[in-house]
Parts: sequence; C-alpha cells; structure tokens
Amino acid sequence: MRSTVFLLLGGAITAPALSLPASAAPAGTITIAIPRLSVAEYHKPYVAIWLEPVGGGASRTLAVWYDLKKRGNDPGTKWLADLRAWWRKGGRSMTMPADGLSGATRAPGQYTIPVPSDVRPGEYVLNVEAARETGGRELVSVPLAAGARTTGKTELGTVAISAR
Repeated sequence: MRSTVFLLLGGAITAPALSLPASAAPAGTITIAIPRLSVAEYHKPYVAIWLEPVGGGASRTLAVWYDLKKRGNDPGTKWLADLRAWWRKGGRSMTMPADGLSGATRAPGQYTIPVPSDVRPGEYVLNVEAARETGGRELVSVPLAAGARTTGKTELGTVAISAR
C-alpha cells in the first residue's frame, strides 16, 4: 500500500492511500457535448441521462442536470417534467436532489460521466434528453457499446461511449 503525504501549514501528515476495488472502477465513459447556440436568449439546458434495458424493463437514471438554485413558486424541479421521455420513464418518481445523480445545469462544452461498473455493454440503450427554456427539446439514443456514438441536431452535440 502506498502512502499519501498531505502538506499542511507547518507540517505534513502521512496517511495510507485509498484504492478502490477493481469492481468499483467505471465500465467506461459517456461523453456528452452541449453545443453553443446563437440565439437571442440562451438558457443552459436541463439534461437527463439514463439507461433502458434493450428488452424492456425499468430504466436507470445516471445523471440529471437542472437549476438547483431556483427556489420559490417556480423551483428548478418544477421544469424537470419538460424532459418528457425521462420524466415518463421514471423521473417523476425520483426525489430531487438525488445524491450522486443530480447536479447543476451545464454551459456549452463537453462533459464526461462514468458508466457504472455493474452495467454490461450491449444490454442497454443510453438515452440523453435536453430541454431549454425558450428553446427546444431533443432526445438521442445510442446502444451502450464501446465506440458507439450519435449526434443531436440542435440541443445536443455528439454523445459517445468509450470503454475504460
């Protein structure tokens, strides 16, 4: 076991390094691009990312990005229903914020999330849905397999899956 050294003002502490078991390592990564749009009033999109078994069955939400700070009469959670496909597949039964799944909306750019280690390639379809205030809504789907990719037309850019 390796040691990790933490530098502090006036000294250092040595502690054993933490290592995750191999089974906890992600099975791969999902890369999602949110394009920069030339529109008069741009709002960051709400995004839901989930898996569905190929033969049908319960879906599994991997991430939900929404306006966490919006409070009052119209909290950010009110608009999660605009992610219509995800909402019908199981989003409506989730309590937000969901630890480890929910997070703030993202600005245009490229983002990576891990594929959980207990998910086997080829048995699921990855769905990514985006919806923007005063904007559009888009849903893209791709088989969960290393090298699989698709590209959205407006609200989403390239969605790609890579092996670890």
